[in-house]
Amino acid sequence: MRIVITGGGGMLGQMLARCLIARGGLALGCDRSPALGEIVLFDQNLQRTRVDDSRVRCIEGQVTDRTLIERTFQPGVDALFHLAAVVSAGAELDFEQGMRVNVDGLRTILDACRRLGAGTRVVFPSSVAAFGGELPPVVLDTTGATPQSSYGTQKVIGELLVNDMTRKGFIDGRSLRLPTIVVRPGKPNLAASGFMSSILREPLAGEPATCPVAPNTCMWILSPQRAVDALIHAMELPAERWGWNRTLNAPGITVSVEHALETLKHVAGERASALVRFERDPAIERIVLSWPARFETARATRLGFRADGGIEDIIRAHLQSS
Repeated sequence: MRIVITGGGGMLGQMLARCLIARGGLALGCDRSPALGEIVLFDQNLQRTRVDDSRVRCIEGQVTDRTLIERTFQPGVDALFHLAAVVSAGAELDFEQGMRVNVDGLRTILDACRRLGAGTRVVFPSSVAAFGGELPPVVLDTTGATPQSSYGTQKVIGELLVNDMTRKGFIDGRSLRLPTIVVRPGKPNLAASGFMSSILREPLAGEPATCPVAPNTCMWILSPQRAVDALIHAMELPAERWGWNRTLNAPGITVSVEHALETLKHVAGERASALVRFERDPAIERIVLSWPARFETARATRLGFRADGGIEDIIRAHLQSS
């Protein structure tokens, strides 16, 4: 079995690779799934990659490099996790770069998978940024996508491409709208939602953090491990379970900034929570407040996806993994 992970140098990509190695591959529906032969980690920068296994191969480059992508996607690739993306605030700041990577890069990747044949399974992580504007109090599985950011729009374009190429029989695609991932280890990135990790991660390490939104701001979140579990589950689900609609809202939990900080204080003490200061950033606030914070994910539950038990579970899991 050969698996490709674009964005493989990132936090989720490396976690996913380690999990797949521990599992010995993927169960893709045959009576006896083939053993894991190779995991290809593809990213523009793999210097910080820490996945030690002889079956891992690293390829450094851009997802828009058609020649390199075609060399990477040779016959024998069974599954693709396409995690490479320009994140929310980055895509908003640089429209052209967001379109190049998030739309043109995805098209390049999907074209390469199409040439491999209809059996190639593709998991495309989308985002709650697919929604925005005037929304119901709780987003349902039937709520239409109404993105209010360049990133969200690019993700919805990706969902439609994956769905249409699946309908045409070119690939076996699945798009999963992930909640905000909290607590992300490592350094902050240009994700508008990154502060939700920073206000927990940095104080837990004894460092100050800045929150750019109001304390009553609510977010729909998921832990990194649950996100990895969801990506793998999305890949392993038989095609008939997905049906005609290959886009799914992943389950998560609704947490306010205030509640997250109260829980931080409960877990790590007042000294930790006192390291967070509020400094409103209108640009970040505008993006974050356009995203819904409450979902009812009945379809995901029926299909066997799981959310975290609560924000305290997420914080404690981060402490254990640090």
